[in-house]
Amino acid sequence: MPKHHLGAHTVDNGGIHMAALRAGAAGFTALQCFTAIPKFYGDKSTIKPERVERFGRALDEAGIPAKNVVVHAAYVLSVATAEPDKWERAAAGLAKEMERSTTLGVGAVCFHPGSATDGDPKKAAERVAKAITQALRSVDGTTRLLVENTAGAGKTVGRTAEEVADILRHVPDELRERTGYGLDTCHMFASGWAIHESAKRQKEILDEWEQTTGERPGFFHLNDSEGAFASNKDRHMLLGEGQIGAEPFRWLLADPRSRGIPLILETPQENYEIADDDASADPFDLRMMELLTSLEARR
Repeated sequence: MPKHHLGAHTVDNGGIHMAALRAGAAGFTALQCFTAIPKFYGDKSTIKPERVERFGRALDEAGIPAKNVVVHAAYVLSVATAEPDKWERAAAGLAKEMERSTTLGVGAVCFHPGSATDGDPKKAAERVAKAITQALRSVDGTTRLLVENTAGAGKTVGRTAEEVADILRHVPDELRERTGYGLDTCHMFASGWAIHESAKRQKEILDEWEQTTGERPGFFHLNDSEGAFASNKDRHMLLGEGQIGAEPFRWLLADPRSRGIPLILETPQENYEIADDDASADPFDLRMMELLTSLEARR
């Protein structure tokens, strides 16, 4: 069977190559990072060749295959919006992210679809799919562009399997293999998916997502939740220290759909102020790696 590819969104002080080295120091074989400042559109940001080379060397040193790297697109790229000017800039930012990430040679880009500002999730799905299509057509390559499910606050799109499937349905057939989706455990729990209830219920939920979308997830974000079940609050906690608890992550590791894809922790870091030249693993990441390894052994 394929292996589990455990990883984290590590601190990138000093550059994304340092994020890779810190992930490798924690024993991870997967990684998530930003290629640009996540609070800005990044629609004009390019990536220099020397940065690409440093990142590639760091991945080799860390023992992380590029296919196991997920780039998280900027948070502000709300391509579900009905406001034309905002949509144009968000779509341009998504296309530019695909350009940077394809240059890096990573496996995937994940993004939050954003909010249906007109209150029409069907029309919003079409707008998200249009942005995906433009981004994929803007650059050739094998890097995939994956929709991330949401915690369901406000008018955000992507809370349900049906909404994600609706987005993917509008992507042209010739581009379909270059897109897909991923699931965040905190977002699932917060949006009312009872992944914590039992191993049986969790499997039924993953079955529903697979059957509705026609495919398995391309990644999982492994996050516990500070907010209560169905609270729509996107607040991540260390595994076993939130409302989900540790046991549901053992069930997930036992599910074959968790194998062969990046399993990324987006949990808190202890040392956000780590020196730019310090490639040591974060203590919290080491703790999470130990927990996941023990859960994997008990599956």
